[in-house]
Amino acid sequence: MAKFYEELTPKLLEFIAAQKMFFIATASAAGRINLSPKGMDLFRCIDAKTFAYLDLTGSGNETSAHIEADGRVTVMFCAFQDAPTILRLYGRGEVIRPAHPAWAQWQAHFPATAGQRQVIVLHMESAQTSCGFSIPLYAFQEHRTQLVEWAAHRGEEGLESYRREKNVTSIDGLPRGYPGGAA
Repeated sequence: MAKFYEELTPKLLEFIAAQKMFFIATASAAGRINLSPKGMDLFRCIDAKTFAYLDLTGSGNETSAHIEADGRVTVMFCAFQDAPTILRLYGRGEVIRPAHPAWAQWQAHFPATAGQRQVIVLHMESAQTSCGFSIPLYAFQEHRTQLVEWAAHRGEEGLESYRREKNVTSIDGLPRGYPGGAA
């Protein structure tokens, strides 16, 4: 049975810490809904209602565009090992980029990582657990390294050029918050 929470319990915070991946969903008032898988141990529980993840440069940046257009965010964790559990965090997002006055404060929660583009902050309004009885069991092998290797190979100048070319607008034409295309 589903159960709702106004803030996360210590047990749910432990559950999040044990997960190897999560999914983030965002949408604007019109256009596509975006659902992205994330991994690499870049999700942090700041407190029982505040969460953040370090977002790396990639092929798109729908999450940022949707947060700036609408703000709604859902993060979902699925237990692929141990007890079957699904946890959804519902809330409002905030995008913190290197030029933001709070960048150093938020980035300090994460290791310096090649390709870091922004920190996505989730201010949780509610959470929901459900059974996860239909979720298959999978054994974690390791985190992939290709994205960080790709970013390190491009270097900061190459990444800025890539962001100006690929990350200026969303697939639905929304601005992604990079003035002049710069991250």
